[in-house]
Amino acid sequence: MKILFISDLYPVKSSEKTTPRTLYNFVKEWKELGHSVTVLKPNFLLNSFIRKKPFYQTGQYDGVFNANYLLPFMGNVKNRAKNIFNEHYDIVIAHMPSGILFADKLGVPFVAGVHVSDLVVLTSPVYRIYFKPKLLKALRNARAIACRSYVIKDKLLSLYPEFEEKTFVAPSGVDEKYIINKFSHEINSQSLRVVTCANFKKRKNIDKLILALKGFDNIELTVIGDGKERKNLEDLDKNVKFLGRLPNEKVLDEMRKSDIFVLPSVGETFGMVYLEAMASGCIVVCTKNDGIDGIIQDGVNGFTVLPDAGSIRNLFLKIKNCRREKLSDIRANSLETIRQYTQKVCSKAYLDNIHKFGFNDII
Repeated sequence: MKILFISDLYPVKSSEKTTPRTLYNFVKEWKELGHSVTVLKPNFLLNSFIRKKPFYQTGQYDGVFNANYLLPFMGNVKNRAKNIFNEHYDIVIAHMPSGILFADKLGVPFVAGVHVSDLVVLTSPVYRIYFKPKLLKALRNARAIACRSYVIKDKLLSLYPEFEEKTFVAPSGVDEKYIINKFSHEINSQSLRVVTCANFKKRKNIDKLILALKGFDNIELTVIGDGKERKNLEDLDKNVKFLGRLPNEKVLDEMRKSDIFVLPSVGETFGMVYLEAMASGCIVVCTKNDGIDGIIQDGVNGFTVLPDAGSIRNLFLKIKNCRREKLSDIRANSLETIRQYTQKVCSKAYLDNIHKFGFNDII
């Protein structure tokens, strides 16, 4: 099968460190399944500059065609990448607002991959004059809508219930090599090792976590990550261990030594770090109605919590009162859950869902 994949949330070069690899991983797995995938990246230059992304000229880069634009969603992408559109594709899949709007301009059936960014365009007053109507038109024209999480699907359908029949969830998966075979240690509610990992942005709410656990006996908190807020965060509690930014393998090592992973962030499309923590044997605490809530079922295979210090503290009071057997069951359920969310499983499920919407015809 020949797939045209369109998104600006895609690394032009596989060595990039500043662009999330979640969509890259879908493409990688589809290729390994035997499909031919061409990637088109419509790149809004100002947005790239604001996000401090590396700059690339318009052109072909090892399987990715980068098409630069000064203004978002303007211009005919066919004029920038004519050789790409000389081909015929079985499926066109587009993610993020710019990708979806460019796909809509092609005049062919396509799948729209919806992220938090799309919900922002649909709900923020800033975009209501031009971008919201354009994106809404594109979603109505899409043959299918792939929401990147259960939370995003629920929020989209609460806004536009007419999309119910053509919407499905397309979560990311973790590399199966990260999934542990057995736990390295027993979990004990009376002596907990807690870890978190994030860039120190306000919406990650690391400060709320530190304040929530401050003064707790027999809870050791380790914070992985960095950012301009680090000094302020360190000043909140001198007993917290800050490790700075670590390579992925070192992060996984810390997770495997820990009991609980907590990240009470908001505005997450998904959050691969949660899956990596589950794969490492941690009980995961995520924000209620955000990110991977839906994969995490409160009290079954993890916990959900409101993103404020009081709620997080109350949750840990509850955890401290849990029987060891209860926590062991939750951790075992978490590990069983993550085996259903590998890159291979999720990538195949994405295409299987697409086929339900009649994409067997050649475009």
